[in-house]
Order: sequence, then C-alpha cells, then structure tokens
Amino acid sequence: MRLPPYALLGIAIVAEVIATSAMRASEGFSRLWPSAIVVAGYGVAFYCLSLTLRSIPVGIVYAVWSGAGIVLITLVALLLYRQVPDVPAIIGLGLIIAGVAVLNIFSKMQAH
Repeated sequence: MRLPPYALLGIAIVAEVIATSAMRASEGFSRLWPSAIVVAGYGVAFYCLSLTLRSIPVGIVYAVWSGAGIVLITLVALLLYRQVPDVPAIIGLGLIIAGVAVLNIFSKMQAH
C-alpha cells in the first residue's frame, strides 16, 4: 500500500516529535529504552521524510516538517514537562504557523 505524500509527511512529523521527546528521557543516551525510541523515531522520521521528497518540493516539505515539529514539541513540553511558553514564544509560534501556511497556500513551487 502506497501512502499519500502528506500522510508520509505526517508520520515523519509524529515520529520526530516522539524521538525528540524521548531524547530528554534518555538522560544523555544513558537509558536504553528511551535511547532506542530516539534512534527508531528519527529513523522512521527521516525515511518517511525522504519518501515525501519524491513528489513534494524540498522547501515545502522542510517548512511543514520543521514548523509542525516546533509547534508540537512546544505542546509536548507544556504537557509533559510543564514548560510554559511566554508571550514572545507564542507570538513566534504563530509566525511559524503563518509562514508555513503562506508557503503552502501562495507559493508556486513545483515538484521536480
């Protein structure tokens, strides 16, 4: 079964967020299972990310992947680690979301 490119991109984003979240729990890669989750998560993330590049321009893929990752990691940090973003952080996150939206809605980038 072949997944649509944006579904693969979604999987890549979720895998990266899981891997990044597990990195804190790995305590400098000194704990086995959180470290294994980091390695597996990034493996899945980069594999799925590479598959999306077959049909979506690299600029779009990277903007969506990094922008969504930043926002989701901030939400995970808020929920799991009680790291509350301040007003400038929230404004910055809003600008990231707006930038990704502008790129996707108005850009004329074409797949190669």
